[in-house]
Amino acid sequence: DMSSEVKFPVPWGHVAAKAWGPAQGHPVLCLHGWLDNANTFDRLIPLLPAGHRYVAMDFSGHGLSSHRPAGSLYHFLDYVSEVRRVAAGEQLKGAPRGRLHKSCHFCLLYPEMVDKLILLESIGFLLAPEDIEEWLNSKRMMIDNLLSLEVKQQPPKARSPEAALQRLLEANTHLTARGGEVLLQRGATVTPAG
Repeated sequence: DMSSEVKFPVPWGHVAAKAWGPAQGHPVLCLHGWLDNANTFDRLIPLLPAGHRYVAMDFSGHGLSSHRPAGSLYHFLDYVSEVRRVAAGEQLKGAPRGRLHKSCHFCLLYPEMVDKLILLESIGFLLAPEDIEEWLNSKRMMIDNLLSLEVKQQPPKARSPEAALQRLLEANTHLTARGGEVLLQRGATVTPAG
């Protein structure tokens, strides 16, 4: 079966994916494993039921997806937030299929987005039962807050040096005007408009 390439914009570039099947087909999100990429599903997808929309994503730093900025860590929760982005971008409410515990974490954090989970060579979910609820609440809040901040993000406001100093002093009441001026010498950028 022929696949098509799909890109999902993210703040550091894009998350790449391969898609098979009709756009209106029942969605199945395919998640690759450790040091792997979306091509891992090339030989499996033709064996699966036709009529579904199979989307195999490359996690950041894998396959054709953008790398995270230099110095960034590749934590599994960052991958979970990428799954959330792709699921939203594809309006997916389907069956994640995956090889690592990223899939389990996503299902626990966003059960309303998942009909079914199919695991291949998985190591399962590594968390003590008594810690699960607190972990889920804090991690889901963290991912949701991050994504909502990105949606609301506005281009930086340009202010005159005087207005910038006033804004800095309002936000930091412990600063003196001289202290604010010293910080702004290094903490402000001159725009093309001046």
